[in-house]
Amino acid sequence: MTLQQLKYIIEIVNCGSITKASKNLYISQPSLSSSVKELESEMGIEIFRRTPKGITLSADGSEFLSYARQIIEQTELLEQRYRNKKPSKQLFAVSTQHYSFAVTAFSNIVSRMDADEYEFTLRETKTYDIIEDVRNFRSELGILYLNDFNEKVIRHLLTKSELEFMPLFTASPHIFISCVHPLASLESVDTEGLADFPFLTFEQGENNSFYFSEEILSTLPRKKVIHVSDRATLFNLLIGLNGYTLSTGILNSDLNGDNIISVPLKLDESMTIGCIFNPKARLSSFANQYIDEMKVLLNGGK
Repeated sequence: MTLQQLKYIIEIVNCGSITKASKNLYISQPSLSSSVKELESEMGIEIFRRTPKGITLSADGSEFLSYARQIIEQTELLEQRYRNKKPSKQLFAVSTQHYSFAVTAFSNIVSRMDADEYEFTLRETKTYDIIEDVRNFRSELGILYLNDFNEKVIRHLLTKSELEFMPLFTASPHIFISCVHPLASLESVDTEGLADFPFLTFEQGENNSFYFSEEILSTLPRKKVIHVSDRATLFNLLIGLNGYTLSTGILNSDLNGDNIISVPLKLDESMTIGCIFNPKARLSSFANQYIDEMKVLLNGGK
């Protein structure tokens, strides 16, 4: 086993494919594949599962990756200390449901960091894909919510994927509407009062399920429904069509402007928003900073 082989494994995981990793590493794909197979043979484990759709980490591979990252990090610290080597490029990726606080926390951390080089990824994506991204180490963290309706199904998927859920905060359901919406002056609204307005929901693609919906009350019959794929489109339709959506009630005027407001929904339910992660892989310092920053934002900046 060599340090170079460990770096190969890390790069393959970061890229999600041997083909892309070989290009980034400037070696041929057969040579990279051969090196990985030699390492697997030496360790007596299967690090990657090969399928017609590509590769994924095995259970042993997930644990091996955690050790590999620690070894490479410690090696780089030694090189920085004794050889004055420049720190390597910082890497981080997070997949999240469409939450403004997740974007704000990301922006705050990046703006404060002191690094010559970094490569970060922020994915606002579908619920099922968030779980898959973290399971396959495409993202280090995932942000999603649990409630009484979806918790059993989501936790089953997390357990199956060997992932854990870390609660960040619990929110009461709110609606997001435009500031000139007919309901904007109310202190709270009920579901009956929403019946005649278009309901905006984030589409979930081929893995569409009531349990994967980003919005609570996903099984409630509605007369008017519009599916969207991004937050900007949703907010434009909230304004242009007097539509509404359901979420945590947390808005950021710097990102969303003052045209969108949140109004409490009269409903005896709650949403627990949290991070999902692989417990076998030690979280990077940036991931821990990101979690702390979200906690600060969600607790009113305290």
